[in-house]
Amino acid sequence: MVLKTFGWSFAVTALGLVAAVLYGGWEAFGVVAILTILEISLSFDNAVVNAGILKKMNAFWQKIFLTVGVLIAVFGMRLVFPIVIVAISAKIGPIDAVDLAVSEPEHYKQLVTDAHPSIAAFGGMFLLMIFLDFIFEDRDIKWLAWLERPLAKLGKIDMLSACIALIVLVVTAMTFAVNAHQHGGVHVDKAQTVLISGILGLITYMIVGGLSGYFENKLEEEEEHEHELEEEAKKSGKPVSVVAMAGKAAFFMFLYLEVLDASFSFDGVIGAFAITSDIVIMALGLGIGAMYVRSLTVYLVRQGTLDDYVYLEHGAHYAIGALAVILLVTIQYEINEVITGLVGVVLIGWSFWSSVRRNKRLELEGSTAEA
Repeated sequence: MVLKTFGWSFAVTALGLVAAVLYGGWEAFGVVAILTILEISLSFDNAVVNAGILKKMNAFWQKIFLTVGVLIAVFGMRLVFPIVIVAISAKIGPIDAVDLAVSEPEHYKQLVTDAHPSIAAFGGMFLLMIFLDFIFEDRDIKWLAWLERPLAKLGKIDMLSACIALIVLVVTAMTFAVNAHQHGGVHVDKAQTVLISGILGLITYMIVGGLSGYFENKLEEEEEHEHELEEEAKKSGKPVSVVAMAGKAAFFMFLYLEVLDASFSFDGVIGAFAITSDIVIMALGLGIGAMYVRSLTVYLVRQGTLDDYVYLEHGAHYAIGALAVILLVTIQYEINEVITGLVGVVLIGWSFWSSVRRNKRLELEGSTAEA
C-alpha cells in the first residue's frame, strides 16, 4: 500500500537528487534535500485538508489529482509562479524574467521579495476564508467544543466570514500604510496593492468555492435521484444510466483543490528564497516536496485516516487559520519559516493526539457497556 501510493514520490526524489548533483554538485544536493523537507513540513496541513475533499472523488479523479494535478503544482506553482511574479513586478516579459533569474539571481530574489505583500495578501485572504467558513459551520463532532460551539452559533449570521475577512484586510492594509509612513515612506501604492490583492483572493475563494459547493450539491441530488431510479429498475428490470453530473462536480472540486494548493504553496515558495535564489534548485526541491504532499493526501484517503482520527481535519483548518494570519503579518514583519512550519505541525499533532484519546475513551466505554 505504501509503495503503491508513494512509488512515484520515491522515483521523483531519486531523479531530482541525481539532477541536483549533476546541476550543482553535492552542495545543490544538500539544498534540494532541505527544500524538500521544508515543503513537506509546511504543507502537511495541506495534505489533511486536501484528503477531506479528495475522499469525495472517485478513483479516476484521485488519479487525475496525482498526475495532472502534480504537473500544475510542480511546474505551475513551483517554477512558473516565481517567474510570473518577477515579470509582473518588474514589468518585463516572462523570457526576460527567466534570463534575470539565471544571470542575476540576487536581483531576481529582490524583485520577488518586493512582490511579497501582494502575494501574502492574496494567499492570506484565501486561506482565511477557508478557516472562517470551517469554524462558523455547526458540526456534529467538535474538537475544541468551548470555542467551536459559540462560533457555530455566530455562523448563522449571513456573510459573517466575508465581513470579518474584509475587516482584517482593511486593518492589515491600513497598518501597512501607517507603518510605512512612520518609517519615512508613504507607500500608498503598496497599501492599495495589498488591498486589491486581498480582495482578489476573497473573490477567487468565492468563485471557486462557490462552484465547487454548487456542483457538490448537484452531485448529491443526482445520487439521490439515481438511487430512486435503481429502486424502480429493480422492480421493472430495466438498466439505469450512469450519473453524468459526477464529472462536472469532480472537475470543480479538482479546480478548488488546485487553487487551495496554490495558496498553500505561497509560504513554501517565499520561504525557499531565504535558502536559494536558483530557480532550478528551487523547482527541484519544492517539486519533490509537492509530490510527497500529494501522495500523503491519497494515502490518508485510502487508509480512511480522517474517519479514524476525526479531529485531524479540525487541526488542519486551525493550521490554515494560523498560516493565513502569519501570511498577513509577513506583509509588514518578517517571520522565520521554522515558526510557520512548527505551528502547523503542533496543531495537527495536537489534534491527532486528541483523536487517539477519543478513540480509546470510546473503546473503553464500549467495553464497559458490553460487560
